[in-house]
Amino acid sequence: MPEGKPAYVRCVQLTADNLCLLFGKPERPAVCGSLRASVEMCGASNEEAAERLTLIEVATRPAPVG
Repeated sequence: MPEGKPAYVRCVQLTADNLCLLFGKPERPAVCGSLRASVEMCGASNEEAAERLTLIEVATRPAPVG
């Protein structure tokens, strides 16, 4: 995603089962490689992870311009 991944937009590199198509490849963005998932961040299930990551995106999205 050349312009970055906006909040609430699913990464285009995720498969239907939430695996990264770029995992282990040199073109994988550094921010993805540096992310260290934890139970505190992701919870104990895919559902919890989706909820928690949505909250993080909301809390860190840039303010609207204009």
